[in-house]
Amino acid sequence: MPERKLYLDDASNLLRLEEYMYPLVEVEDPRVYRNMFPYSEIPKIAFNDRIVPHHMPEEIWITDTTFRDGQQSRAPYSTEQIVKIYDYVHRLGGPKGKIRTSEFFLYSKKDRDAVYKCMERGYEFPEVTSWIRATKKDFELVKEIGMKETGILVSCSDYHIFYKLHMKRSEALAHYVGIVRDCLETGIQVRCHLEDVTRADFYGFVVPLCVEFMKLANQYKLPVKIRVCDTMGYGVNYPGAVMPRSIPGLIYGLRVHAGVPSEWIEFHGHNDFYKAVVNSSTAWLYGAAAVNTSLFGIGERTGNTPLEAMIFEYAQLRGTLDGMDTTVITEIAEYYEKEIGYTIPPRTPFVGKNFNVTRAGVHADGLLKNEEIYNIFDTGKFLNRPPLVAVSNTSGLAGIAMWMNRYYHLPEDRWIGKDDELVQRVKVWVDREFENGRVTVITDDELVKVINDECFDMGRPPMVR
Repeated sequence: MPERKLYLDDASNLLRLEEYMYPLVEVEDPRVYRNMFPYSEIPKIAFNDRIVPHHMPEEIWITDTTFRDGQQSRAPYSTEQIVKIYDYVHRLGGPKGKIRTSEFFLYSKKDRDAVYKCMERGYEFPEVTSWIRATKKDFELVKEIGMKETGILVSCSDYHIFYKLHMKRSEALAHYVGIVRDCLETGIQVRCHLEDVTRADFYGFVVPLCVEFMKLANQYKLPVKIRVCDTMGYGVNYPGAVMPRSIPGLIYGLRVHAGVPSEWIEFHGHNDFYKAVVNSSTAWLYGAAAVNTSLFGIGERTGNTPLEAMIFEYAQLRGTLDGMDTTVITEIAEYYEKEIGYTIPPRTPFVGKNFNVTRAGVHADGLLKNEEIYNIFDTGKFLNRPPLVAVSNTSGLAGIAMWMNRYYHLPEDRWIGKDDELVQRVKVWVDREFENGRVTVITDDELVKVINDECFDMGRPPMVR
C-alpha cells in the first residue's frame, strides 16, 4: 500500500495526512452490534473518547417532511389541507427561504394533485421534492412533473441488507449505485436516505457506499445528497460515544472520510429516545447543513424532529431568525386544531395550549411583577401568545390578578394588583369551590360571571374584554 500523502488544508492552514480509504468490507454474517443492541435488554451507549471537532457550516437550513414521513402516522391530509399547510410553511420560512425544501409522496393521484397545486404557487422555497420507489418509471414521473430532486431509500444496516433485502453487502452496494446512476441519467439530482445508519457498519459499508455516490456526482455534475436517517432514534449527541450511535462521528465521517460536502448532508432524526431535537442540533454543529423536520414532530412511531423546535434552535445557535416569521407557528397550530381536528398535546413546547400557562401562585406572582421571571422569551412578540395563568387551588391572589389582566387585555399601567378588593373577593369564591371538593381548574366563563357579580355588589362597572 502506498504511503499516504501530506497536504496543506486551506480551511485550517495545517498539514494534514491524506485520509485512509475505507474499502467495502464483505461479511458472511450480518453485523448487528449485539453488544450495543441486545434486543432483550435496553440498548447500550458505549464510549471510546474519540472526539471530533465542531464544524458548523457557513449556512444551515431546515427541510420539511410533513407530507411524507408526517403522513405515515396519521390520516392522510386532503389536497386542500396540503396546499394550505405548504402556504404556511412558505411564510414561516421567511424571505431567505430558511425552510429549503418540502418532501412529497407521488404514489396516488391525490398526492400528485397536491404537488401540482403547490408547484403552481411559484414559491422558490420551500422547493417541492419527492420520495419515490427506486424504479426508472418513478424517475421519469419525477422528471415529467418538473422536479429537480428526489429522495430514494438506501437501507444501510445489516439488519436491512441481510434480513429485509436478503443481499450481501457487495450486492446492496451495486444495487444502490445502479439506482442512483439511473436517476442521474434522467437529469434528476438524488437524495439518498441512509436508512438505519445508526446501526450500520459505518466504515465497512456506509463510507465506501458514499464514496461511490460522490464519484457519480462528479461524473454527472449533479448533487447526490446524503440524508443521515436515525431511523430508530438510537443516535446520541455525547462527545466520545462509540460509532455508529455517535451523531458527531457520523457527520464528521461523511465529510472527512467519504468526502461529502456539508451542503449535501442532511440529518433526519426520530424521537424514540427523546433525542430528535438535540441530535438535529448536533448534526448542524458537526457539519450537516440541513436538518429534516415535520410540523409538531408528527411522524413514524414517536415522530420526527419538530419543525418549530428547529426554528428556535436555529435562532439560538445563529443569534438571529434570519427573517423566519415565528408568529405563523401559532397560526399553523390553530389550523391543525380547528380545521384538521388534530389535538396538540397541551404541554408541547411553543404550540401546546399550556406551554406558557402557569397554575402556581408563586409563578403568577412573579409574572405579575415582571413576566421575564417565568416566561422563556417574549412569547407575545414571537408567537402572539403572551404568558397566561390558569386559576386553581394553587393560584393565589397573584394568579387571579394575572388572569384578569391577561383575559381583559389590560395595559400594564392599568394592571390590577393582588391587593385589589375585587381580586380578594374572587379568591374567596375560588377557595370555597375547592374546599367543597372541586378538583378541576376554574373555567374562563365561570371567572367572568363571578367577576361581574362581584363588580355589581361593589358598585363597580363590569369589566369588559
